[in-house]
Amino acid sequence: MRILFRYLVREYLKVFLMCFAGLMTVYLVVDFFEKVRRFIRFDAEAAHILLFFLLRTPAIAFQIAPLAVLMATLLTLGILSRNHEITAMRSCGISLYRTALPFLLCSVVIALALFLLSAVVIPVTNAQAEYVKTVLIEKKNPLAILKSIRPWIQLENQTLMNIEVMEPDGLTLRGLRLYRLGSDFRLLEISEAKLARFTTEGWVMEDGVTRVLLPGGGVRTEPFTTKPLALSHDPADFRAGLSVDSEELTLRTLRMRIERLRQDGYQVARLLTEYHGRIAFPFVSVVMAVVGIALSLKRTGTRGGGMAIGIGQALVIGFLYWTTHSVAIALGRSGVMAPLLAGWVSNLLFLSYGTYLYLKVSH
Repeated sequence: MRILFRYLVREYLKVFLMCFAGLMTVYLVVDFFEKVRRFIRFDAEAAHILLFFLLRTPAIAFQIAPLAVLMATLLTLGILSRNHEITAMRSCGISLYRTALPFLLCSVVIALALFLLSAVVIPVTNAQAEYVKTVLIEKKNPLAILKSIRPWIQLENQTLMNIEVMEPDGLTLRGLRLYRLGSDFRLLEISEAKLARFTTEGWVMEDGVTRVLLPGGGVRTEPFTTKPLALSHDPADFRAGLSVDSEELTLRTLRMRIERLRQDGYQVARLLTEYHGRIAFPFVSVVMAVVGIALSLKRTGTRGGGMAIGIGQALVIGFLYWTTHSVAIALGRSGVMAPLLAGWVSNLLFLSYGTYLYLKVSH
């Protein structure tokens, strides 16, 4: 059995690497020709363009690996079926479960690798790729902002602004703090506001208080209902990346951010949905393996399925999964569906479908 196990793993990995390399090549070629014409207009250096696509590779691999797992499962079992090897195994008393076990174990290893990429590696490479694209390729001046969990912006008159939360549309900033410094960098004034809105007259702070630090050590408090905010950035600047994208946060940092915002009373459905989605998506590799095994074994005895049928099935199933997952995530972000359910419902649906097909075959 160990010889058979190693044989099945070896055959599966050969096909998986072939499918993975093919999908990566297609994706990178399409992405390259889509972006390179824009990059050329900025007279970008070839080294910077190459670095950008190199940094994008982990995120691309994360997206296409589950499809490669499904395609490799269908093709490997299709080849084994065409060569009557599955029939021979069943004739020797080897169960379908033992036949499928090597593929399931390989998919679990791939899922764990993808989870590691999502949790640690991809946030770093995404942030670096965005920097290379914005600063080195498009030659844009980096904004005077620290991209962190709580963004900082340098304003005029030696003033620093700290923002707790930025809405996705960029029209509302929540949890503002303004720190005005003197010429000797001594703190002169602190202003806090519940939120700031972008209006036809510019940015306006609402429901806040200003504390002026007096020379003698005293503090003068000045509450306000509304107060103009001298901020040169418009909503488009915030939408374009002044706030931190959740994809640029590690899972641990994202979880800490969600807990802090929840304690402060903010709605966290969008971030919580993205958090559960990032945990669930790597394990779609296992789901795709189960579906692929069930579909392939169902065709056993029908003289194989052919490579074209296997690739076609993989593309259709991949499209259906991606559509279901995208709709569920959208519902979770809007609060219509519970974030935990939105992140995992696609996996549960397709796993149930694959398990149903497998049980029909095994009986």
